[in-house]
Amino acid sequence: MSLIERAGLAVLHRIDPEAAHGLAMLALKTGLAPSAGPLTSERLRCSVAGLSLANPVGLAAGFDKNAEALPGLAKSGFGFVEVGAATPRPQPGNPKPRLFRLTQEQAAINRFGFNNDGMEAIAGRLAHRPRDMVLGLNLGANKDSDDRAADFAQVLARCGGDLDFATVNVSSPNTEKLRDLQGKDALSALLAGVLAARDGLAKPIPVFLKIAPDLDEAGLTDVAEVALASGIDGIIATNTTLSREGLSSPFAAQAGGLSGQPLFEKSTRVLARLSQLTEGRLPLIGVGGVGSAEQAYAKIRAGASAVQVYTALVFGGMSLVPEIVRGLDALLQRDGFASVAEAVGTGREDWL
Repeated sequence: MSLIERAGLAVLHRIDPEAAHGLAMLALKTGLAPSAGPLTSERLRCSVAGLSLANPVGLAAGFDKNAEALPGLAKSGFGFVEVGAATPRPQPGNPKPRLFRLTQEQAAINRFGFNNDGMEAIAGRLAHRPRDMVLGLNLGANKDSDDRAADFAQVLARCGGDLDFATVNVSSPNTEKLRDLQGKDALSALLAGVLAARDGLAKPIPVFLKIAPDLDEAGLTDVAEVALASGIDGIIATNTTLSREGLSSPFAAQAGGLSGQPLFEKSTRVLARLSQLTEGRLPLIGVGGVGSAEQAYAKIRAGASAVQVYTALVFGGMSLVPEIVRGLDALLQRDGFASVAEAVGTGREDWL
């Protein structure tokens, strides 16, 4: 990390977390953020659900909710970027404060509630996206919708023409009863509607499902069965958790989803179990607590074909991206893997 970036992070950590995020986004939009350029190697190049990635390290949804900083993100070294979540109509989200920085735990708690500009505004930005990046959109539902399942399909139908992939997000803890859509029957119906919308696109794209880390064994089994039967292209494991186990921060009692380092072990165990349940028939993307090359590698060895980061950037800055990517390349080389694919699942039993 450069001295300038270190100083910038120190300043950002002295102000309100949501305001700090806004300034970080401004830096990306105006070209002031670090630019790593393309990061790849023969070992790092990989394919996930037909997507050709320069490297397997992606940006998770929520960082750029409204697709406002795509040119800057395209130069940040990510192998793929996911923006959103987008809902059919704009919505302000939950009242502020709604983001809390847990510095000691290298974590965050948020209860944003799908605040976004709505699919029309986001579609307009996607139409002018850089074409040299792999870009996806997290699909959401409006809080006051009469048919939340239909919202996901509506957003995909409107925005899908300028996407490389889309993610069905039924796992945010910040929209009341949204996680109920992870139930077997509700999820089957929802995915059928989304895939029908996908089939109506001029160029069909991969559709992923993002799940919660708080599912029990029966819930995970149901998700695996529905995912395999539905025809979706992969699973993102996981979203934030409602658990507060082991936290000492004064913000631990705040409502919302916990992300960052405390989530790493829990989300990786869910990932490994999903890998076992799906028997390698669906690619998995591991997210939750990835803040180093070693943790990215652990997710891959637990069963992930790619990983995503977000909260770690709050503490490590954008220079963390090339650090993770290059470190992952070195770890693959150290252990004799010629590709990411060769390493996928080789350490799964350690997490079961």
